[in-house]
Amino acid sequence: MIRIGNIEEAWQVLQAIPEFDQRRSLAQLQERLPAGALVLIAEVDGQPVGCKLGYAAEDGSLYSWLGGVLPAHRKTGLAQRLLERQEGWAREQGYVAVTVKSMNRYPAMLRLLIRNGYQIRAVEHFGDPARERIHFVKPLF
Repeated sequence: MIRIGNIEEAWQVLQAIPEFDQRRSLAQLQERLPAGALVLIAEVDGQPVGCKLGYAAEDGSLYSWLGGVLPAHRKTGLAQRLLERQEGWAREQGYVAVTVKSMNRYPAMLRLLIRNGYQIRAVEHFGDPARERIHFVKPLF
């Protein structure tokens, strides 16, 4: 099940995702997310196992900032369902596009974005291909 959740639930999920080497405190997440931000929770057997956080960007898009699915629940379609729910919510709210950034070191995320019609619009180079930041956009209308 995918549902609207709260930042505390999302923080618990994010703490258990091993790929995230930069751990954020609950206070840091609360500080970054403005009022009206979207917090989606993927739930299995009543337990949060994935999340997706997004908020309004200055260019009128919804910025899909942070999210993930716990390793034991990957390859079950939860990431796809979170993405679809986020896009649907963004359309309902009148956003013109969804933007997101990812890195080469997250190939599953890159494949998910490209498979869903996200287009590369910029790449930030840091001297290490694994850490290059790839900017994507998907127009919603």
